[in-house]
Amino acid sequence: MLSEKSAELVEATLPAVGAAIGEISELFYQRMFAEHPILLRIMFNRGNQANGTQAQALAGSVAAFASGLLAGQRPDAMLRRIAHKHVSVGVTSGQYAVVHKHLLGAVAEVLDVSDEVAAAWSEVYWLMADTLIGLERFLPRGQQDHRVIARFQETDDVVTFVVRPVDGPVPASRPGQYVSVQVPLPDGARQIRQYSLSGRTDDALQFSVKRDGEVSNHLHDHAPVGSTLRLSQPLGDVTLQPGDGPVLLASAGIGCTPMIAMLAELAATGSPRRTIAVHGDHDQLSHPFRAGLAQLVAKLENAQAHVFYEWPIGEWPAERTGFVDLRGIDVPADTTAYLCGPVPFLRAVRSQLLAAGVTDIHYEVFGPDVVSAG
Repeated sequence: MLSEKSAELVEATLPAVGAAIGEISELFYQRMFAEHPILLRIMFNRGNQANGTQAQALAGSVAAFASGLLAGQRPDAMLRRIAHKHVSVGVTSGQYAVVHKHLLGAVAEVLDVSDEVAAAWSEVYWLMADTLIGLERFLPRGQQDHRVIARFQETDDVVTFVVRPVDGPVPASRPGQYVSVQVPLPDGARQIRQYSLSGRTDDALQFSVKRDGEVSNHLHDHAPVGSTLRLSQPLGDVTLQPGDGPVLLASAGIGCTPMIAMLAELAATGSPRRTIAVHGDHDQLSHPFRAGLAQLVAKLENAQAHVFYEWPIGEWPAERTGFVDLRGIDVPADTTAYLCGPVPFLRAVRSQLLAAGVTDIHYEVFGPDVVSAG
């Protein structure tokens, strides 16, 4: 809980910090990487640093946590998401002190705040950091070498990898989780990216990769059957939860990967739940797991699939042409909704669900969580 004096100072300065937090977070990363360049090479996503989304997510998470403290409402879902991502890339508790040094240094440099204000925001930071450290303590850590035992071309730009540990058993996983994959790049950097598990296998892990960015391109071009990949333990807090009520699995593009894993679990267990599967893509040829979606839905006694294409090939229903639109689909108010896809898709579908009275909404976002960031 934030002390009374600090709460007053944080509330008074939150508008100024919020207005400048983009500049603060950008300066923070510059300072930290200047002193610790290895972090950018082996832990942080260079692409997200270059396009600014990581800075935006950091800014939003700190502001959201501070606002929550003042309102007496801790943003638990955001904190769980951050904790899982931290563990997946190997963040340690000792590195929070490094972040504190450079983040508070950036605040002081940008806003020229008093020592009292700096101390108040330091208190906010350590409350958030200590919460994350506590959450991360109970998550499975460690990386392990896996052998690629099969790979399948799903579409022109999506490949599915099936991998098995070189030593030891296959780690436990849940539908909706992801693994972090670390690869060596030509410049010597070892970059990490997260990929959702995309199927249900008992003796292996399966994940799918869209060709997009330096790590994904490397996997497409340099990870044949027989090669070795370094994977984290399966992580991620957005997983299929047990229950009897209706479930919505909504995705766009490569966001179908965790949804297809959840759908496979429902089919494998013969779930009687009403299941509404919704997917949006450019066209039939760019839709990964198109046949698998139809097959899994057919196995369930109470399931429907609704597919939207922006530019369908051949004849296609007019009401299913364009972006995903739930307004023409019966989604009961007691539905548990799982979403995955680009940020504009997540925001649009979440708004449609809230308008329909659906409030139990869970989402997975690839990359920094700028949805929680606002």
